[in-house]
Amino acid sequence: MLIVETIGRIRRAHLWSGKSIRQIARDLKISRNTVRRILRSGETSFSYERENSAAPQTRSLEGRDRSDADENAEASARERLTLIRLFEELRGLGY
Repeated sequence: MLIVETIGRIRRAHLWSGKSIRQIARDLKISRNTVRRILRSGETSFSYERENSAAPQTRSLEGRDRSDADENAEASARERLTLIRLFEELRGLGY
């Protein structure tokens, strides 16, 4: 997310100092496309907001993984699953 100060620095560097887009991008460590977008538009702030938020696919598995985690926590140290094994099982369930 770009702040107003950064946008001002980009515009001043281009208009007053006469720096190229590539040089500004190198100096401020911002992509050239971002610098180009700022210079072409008259906006003072840029932000990104999703239109539709993707619903997590884990809702159907919430109760199951909690009970599995509780069982694993109650098991003796020798019988507990490692984090890697837990990860593999969750990935197999669709996480």
